Amino acid sequence: MTEAAVSPIRTTCPYCGVGCGVVAANGGAGPVSGDNDHPANRGRLCVKGASLGETLGSHGRLLKARVDGCESELPAALDAVAAAIQDSVAKYGPSSVAFYLSGQLLTEDYYVANKLAKGFIKTPHVDTNSRLCMSSAVAAHKRAFGADAVPACYEDLELADLLVLSGSNAAWNHPILYQRMKTAAREGRRVVVIDPRATATTELADLHLKLKPGTDTVLFNGLLVWLADHQGLDSEYIRDHCAGFGDTLAEARIAAPDTASVAIQCDLPRADVDTFYQWFAATPRTVTGFSQGVNQSVAGTDKGNAIINCHLATGRVGQPGASPFSLTGQPNAMGGREVGGLANTLAAHMDYDTPGAQARVAKFWQTDGVADGPGLKAVDLFEAIYRGDIRVVWIMATNPAVSLPDTDRVREALARCPTVIVSDCVANTDTTAFADILLPAAGWGEKDGTVTNSERCISRQRAFLPLAGDARPDWWLMSEVAWRLGFGEAFGFNTPAAVFREHAALSGCDNNGTRVFDISALAELSDQGFDALSPIQWPASEEAPHGQARLFTAGQFCTPDGRARFIPIQTRLPRESPATALPMIVNTGRIRDQWHTMTRTARTPRLLQHRSEPFIEVHPEDVERLGLSNGALATLTRNQGRFTGRVRSTDAQRPGEVFVPIHWNQQFASEGLATQLTARITDPVSGQPESKFGLADLTPFPARWHGRLLCREPQPRRWQAGYWSYAPLAECGSWWLAGSERVDWPRNASQWLGGPLQQVMSDPTNGCFRAARIVDGRLISILLVDARPERLPAVDWLASCFALKSLSDEQSRTLLAGRDIAREATGAIICSCFQVGERQIEKSVANGADSVEALAAALKCGTNCGSCLPELKSMLSHSLGKAV
Repeated sequence: MTEAAVSPIRTTCPYCGVGCGVVAANGGAGPVSGDNDHPANRGRLCVKGASLGETLGSHGRLLKARVDGCESELPAALDAVAAAIQDSVAKYGPSSVAFYLSGQLLTEDYYVANKLAKGFIKTPHVDTNSRLCMSSAVAAHKRAFGADAVPACYEDLELADLLVLSGSNAAWNHPILYQRMKTAAREGRRVVVIDPRATATTELADLHLKLKPGTDTVLFNGLLVWLADHQGLDSEYIRDHCAGFGDTLAEARIAAPDTASVAIQCDLPRADVDTFYQWFAATPRTVTGFSQGVNQSVAGTDKGNAIINCHLATGRVGQPGASPFSLTGQPNAMGGREVGGLANTLAAHMDYDTPGAQARVAKFWQTDGVADGPGLKAVDLFEAIYRGDIRVVWIMATNPAVSLPDTDRVREALARCPTVIVSDCVANTDTTAFADILLPAAGWGEKDGTVTNSERCISRQRAFLPLAGDARPDWWLMSEVAWRLGFGEAFGFNTPAAVFREHAALSGCDNNGTRVFDISALAELSDQGFDALSPIQWPASEEAPHGQARLFTAGQFCTPDGRARFIPIQTRLPRESPATALPMIVNTGRIRDQWHTMTRTARTPRLLQHRSEPFIEVHPEDVERLGLSNGALATLTRNQGRFTGRVRSTDAQRPGEVFVPIHWNQQFASEGLATQLTARITDPVSGQPESKFGLADLTPFPARWHGRLLCREPQPRRWQAGYWSYAPLAECGSWWLAGSERVDWPRNASQWLGGPLQQVMSDPTNGCFRAARIVDGRLISILLVDARPERLPAVDWLASCFALKSLSDEQSRTLLAGRDIAREATGAIICSCFQVGERQIEKSVANGADSVEALAAALKCGTNCGSCLPELKSMLSHSLGKAV
């Protein structure tokens, strides 16, 4: 092995938009750790980032191309891609072809996709899954600032004396930023959390505004009115740097005339509204961080602008500790925006309606013109596929059969489409099942290029593993197709550095300071310089060759007259709230240890220990009213869509509202698709779907029996269950099971266990059945069934038995009991970083631990990423009977 192969490689985490630096030791064979020198995280990693090394390897990887379901050599598959595109363009025109991209792609991949589609195939229909998470923030920035530019940097979260977090559960979704916020706590610093739910982030709050869903615009319109009526405006800033204030204030007065009206509309105590407004007015250093809870709405763009209006009115934009701050969802959502990955943009932050932009881009790319646009946004794009207007779609690094709303319609669209091309590193996903042509793409650790995080920081993602099988980078796959289409001279890229140089050069083309996105200072990087590139915040231009932390600091914006725009905001609720009877309001979102549709994080057993199956969070009043039980199964139903999960009774929810996670899919659960409960309703400005407000009936799942199934080897599923959920364990695979049909277990259990049974215990009177399959002393599979789920044992000891070459006599005797009497159970995992469970924490508290510091000293829980701290505090408070 060469010295280069064993040297630590500095790269970037592929999960959320924080953009943490990662060090892969020993050429990927060693541990993955945080990069102490990266400005985003300074060595810290959340549990997902710390588990990256566990997601590597060939298990489940797509290693060979497939065409029409048959394995294919890669050149032949690329020939098939080119032929499908050529045939469709010839018969139906360029607009019959579409690309659907992902914030998981590197900037170089994104750039080549946009160039190929819009510049040479000449289809405008190029969109991205960033449409589902950040497009409302993009639209709000453009309306207010004239450009999609985040004015703040991460340091501002620490400098702020008032930190407002709106629609952001940063503790779970941006854990490292949350830790930076938490560490920056000091005397006089206040935190306001605006969220219909109490979340882990609420633990940081001095004030939690648990508002009615969809009323964010009312709250911030009311704040603008309050500032105007209480001498809280920066009149000079408004006069010198802004336009449209009068009309905006007039509209706000209609929507939210006073705090009493705001309190009623938002369903908040008036005193809390007054407190928030007073704190905002009195605190020059205020940052408002907003994320999916704001963006994923039918009024997401308006919500973003309502927030920005208040910052403009107080001159708090681009100042240290004072800015609106969009916290990005995906690792390279911003990089995709830079190169034109959205259907309404071109490249280098130019839009179709930017004067001269189409001609400028065409000239730079040396093509005879670019596509007439804008193209169709994600939801409309898949509707066009459903209608047959789009006949070829190339999907890269994303799983729209899970993530788009009204998933049955999306799946039908893919089934109808004559040619579905999917590039992915994972062989089996809900979307790859619809692929006519499947291309093996490079995965994390094999990819080489750049990503841009929430604070506009460009970081290198460096390869430290060889390409697996026939997998190739996405930019390379598209360049090869471009050659086959006759566009080869424009796609002669031989390295990602070459792509980056062209991207950087385009950002500076005829710019002259008119576009704030400008990285032309990096356009001459050599391959060696690109490889050594340190994190840098754009713009990186002749005027700012080393990058720039904040934007608009002098009050000069990207509009024609240099003034920021106030945007009048009308109240637009998702729809009328339901009555006290059914249906329930459904809110969807991420959980702490999973990422998107679980194609990577579910490979890691410890990331499925905190929340191991789909769940439904329900207020205790609704649990009682609807005849549910905490810990039992229930089903949410919308039209034909169903979501079944475990009930978690919690007053974190508002009555009449539920929360479900977005991650489970048909690879991991029978009925775990959250998008079955959301409609194809979008923001009229941004096209972003409403993911925070669905309507569904909630009923108990009629289970006759409940079970757990553990198997050593993956095997065909020969059994049927009304409910199932799969999670890998370190030693075996495991299923949660339930059914409403009567099952003759002694007769049918061998189908579930994969062969003849060696141990059986049956008690039909009590609805109990247990059986195990043992071959040559090794445990192969075990099934535990009970009419009462609380009688099923924890499976951590059983799982450990699968690691044994042979069971001892004592282990065999206690196998069907499901536990080793001499072994202490850990209970449900609370701290994933150090595998600390509920039982261990309870025992430590019983032994005198009365603070999170004491628990940390005894068990190490909470000492790494800190995401479990809110739960540790909650457990302590419950056990001690007082707040901690």
